[in-house]
Amino acid sequence: MSPKSIPRMHHLQQVQSALKRFPVVALVGSRQSGKTTLAGMVAKSWKGDVHRFDLENPLDVAALAESGLTLPKLKGLVIIDEVQRIPDLFPLLRVLADRKPLPARFLVLGSASGDLMRQGSESLAGRIRFHELPALSLGEVGAADWERLWRRGGYPKAFLAKSDAESHAWRAAFIDTFLERDIPSLGLRLPSPQLRRFWTMAAHYHGQTWNSAEIGRSLGMTDKTMLHYLQVLEQTFMVRLLQPWFENAGKRLVKNPKFYVRDAGLFHALLGVKTGVELDRHPKLGASWEGFALEEVLKATGNDRNAFFWGTHGGAELDLLIRDGEKRLGFEFKFAQAPAVTKSMHSAMADLHLKRLLVVHPGDRAYSLAPKIEAIPLFRLTEFL
Repeated sequence: MSPKSIPRMHHLQQVQSALKRFPVVALVGSRQSGKTTLAGMVAKSWKGDVHRFDLENPLDVAALAESGLTLPKLKGLVIIDEVQRIPDLFPLLRVLADRKPLPARFLVLGSASGDLMRQGSESLAGRIRFHELPALSLGEVGAADWERLWRRGGYPKAFLAKSDAESHAWRAAFIDTFLERDIPSLGLRLPSPQLRRFWTMAAHYHGQTWNSAEIGRSLGMTDKTMLHYLQVLEQTFMVRLLQPWFENAGKRLVKNPKFYVRDAGLFHALLGVKTGVELDRHPKLGASWEGFALEEVLKATGNDRNAFFWGTHGGAELDLLIRDGEKRLGFEFKFAQAPAVTKSMHSAMADLHLKRLLVVHPGDRAYSLAPKIEAIPLFRLTEFL
């Protein structure tokens, strides 16, 4: 597959729908995930005036220096990119969102979730809809390209690169830019060499429960410093902390979250893995598969707010538990052509009252392992969801 771009129609439709129902829509996601491109698609489809401001452009920043005078005059669709650079806009957007009739709707783009969501939720309660744009998903690139997506990750420029070497070079440069330019631009004063060291070390805990004390000793950092760095990476969509599920008081359960680098391609770049051959030989192969498949499930279900893992101190575990209303779906991720049922799977079925448990593997066959437990190929994931 070698197109210059991949239309993200599902996200386009969701943003268009949200703009019909809310005066303000926030499109959030990591840098280079395609937010600006998607906003351009929204603008192209908009029937009426469109006004765009990029807050990385000094001219647009100057144009919004007196935003209280500029924005009220505009009609149609107003797009503001990198809105977190001017947080004082949110109180003004609340006033503009309450006008009757409503002359303009606002699409704001942001690369950091924590402060942006807090400010938006507090200032624009009931007036704003958040939509996260993740990296490319299997459903968007096509089932035939699942190995390429796993190897290179879902950032469009990395996935669409002409070669694995070019893709790796882009990802390495992305990490450099993220640490040296993007982090400071978000108002976070962190020494980039120290954050790089932390992120690289943390990548080796990918797929494991987070252990602050152990990692802190390795890096010579305090718990407070490590927590701060971890929050920065989480709020900029770089890593995921999958929280544990608690319910059965009769068993001692694992209480620490599991740590994942959200994009498989960035994970491989942090490990120094450049090719598929190197990945096949790497000791983190299984962990890489787990993180990649987990992210694909969360993208396909769109339900990461109700996603957990489950583990007991006795050794039973479940990689992913998703609550869908009253239903509970379980997922295991096995890098094996023909995974078999395990004692942990039976324990998870019984203790968690799962409706079904899907064992996601890289093979090409789907088959039943036990009642309500099925092995399915990753490329057929959407069929079973």
